[in-house]
Amino acid sequence: MINRLRSLVLVGLAVATLGLMSARASQAPARQSEGRWIGTWATAPAGVAETPRQFENQTLRLIVRISAGGDQVRVRIANTFGTEPLVIGAAHIARRASDANIQSQTDRPLTFGGRPTFDIPAGAMALSDAVRLTVPAGSDVAVSIYLPDKTVEMTTHVTALQTSYVSGAGNFTASERFEGASTITTWPFLTGIDVAGGPQAAAIVAFGDSITDGASSSRDANRRWPNLLAARLQPRPDLNHLGVLNQGIIGNRILHPTETPLGNLFGPAGLARFDRDVLAQSGVQFLIVLLGINDIGHPGANAPASDEVSADDMIAGYRQFIERAHQKSISVFGATLLPFENTTIQGFYSADKESKRQAVNNWIRTGGAFDGVIDFDRAIRDPAHPARMQPQYDSGDHLHPNDAGMAAMASAIPLDLFKAAVRRPATVR
Repeated sequence: MINRLRSLVLVGLAVATLGLMSARASQAPARQSEGRWIGTWATAPAGVAETPRQFENQTLRLIVRISAGGDQVRVRIANTFGTEPLVIGAAHIARRASDANIQSQTDRPLTFGGRPTFDIPAGAMALSDAVRLTVPAGSDVAVSIYLPDKTVEMTTHVTALQTSYVSGAGNFTASERFEGASTITTWPFLTGIDVAGGPQAAAIVAFGDSITDGASSSRDANRRWPNLLAARLQPRPDLNHLGVLNQGIIGNRILHPTETPLGNLFGPAGLARFDRDVLAQSGVQFLIVLLGINDIGHPGANAPASDEVSADDMIAGYRQFIERAHQKSISVFGATLLPFENTTIQGFYSADKESKRQAVNNWIRTGGAFDGVIDFDRAIRDPAHPARMQPQYDSGDHLHPNDAGMAAMASAIPLDLFKAAVRRPATVR
């Protein structure tokens, strides 16, 4: 009888222990059991040219369209250009229902090292703990961030082309509805979302300027060429495990940063931000480089004439991108620069600048340095006047493609590049 009682006690203790372990497991941050983390959405942090917006005791609800799907997520929040700590009072992630409203059953609180609040030092970035949340490819996600203290929007992405929301006073990170909120069209502080994919999951980074950023595409439509590339990948069972990350910044150049008085609006030089915006992204296997038209056009227009660079200077910059990516076994595809004759930006175009574009494009096509070539120029240019883009693709400024032009660019990308490309190991020369 005593032995039977002892056995019953031991069984009861075991059941209680298993129940406690199960309860703790459901509250613990998710851990990836297999596969790998990849970026499914990203934007490059930059700054503002005008007086920055301020928030205090308010909640941001930031809306983004992800590319690849997954069953676990984590979020990146950055204080890249801040001069004071960024105080995160609370943060949540959920699938969007409509407008600012979320699907309440998908709402998940985010933690940072197990803590629901976190101070991000000036110049730093924070990666949240993983949470279990199924997000289908191509779905809209809402990231809600409560800012209890006075917070200046020093780190942001100006050309979000997406309506997001700012609450009145209070913490509304867990609220299903977001009524009475004001709207913004920037992405303050939020710079990335990762998902846990399968063992073959990987990310493609689109590294560029305003054309990659989608500057003249329709707001709230996700018509940027990287969005349309992501949509093209999904029907392909051999490619739908790939995420696409848009790391375009308006005005960005390979070799020079933003000049004052524009602050950080155009971001650091491409060579300066390459580690942050390409190599540090999760699961990157492929890189598309469409950068350089501003190196040609800005000097004498939006930058001092002394910033003028040669085609050889730009090619040296491209070679740096290629070498640094190859060290991380990333395949690099060069995209030709789009035509821009008679752009409405004063001083941006000249016959000499067009000759420089032609020299750069010739090298991209024939130089053999890239692992593959994407000929955006050929897809967009007017056959009857190759220095100009086709009228049906022109947003009106003769530099930035409209929605139809973005679609033509996405369609010009050979998808088999992402199937056949072999990641190169670092080599010693």
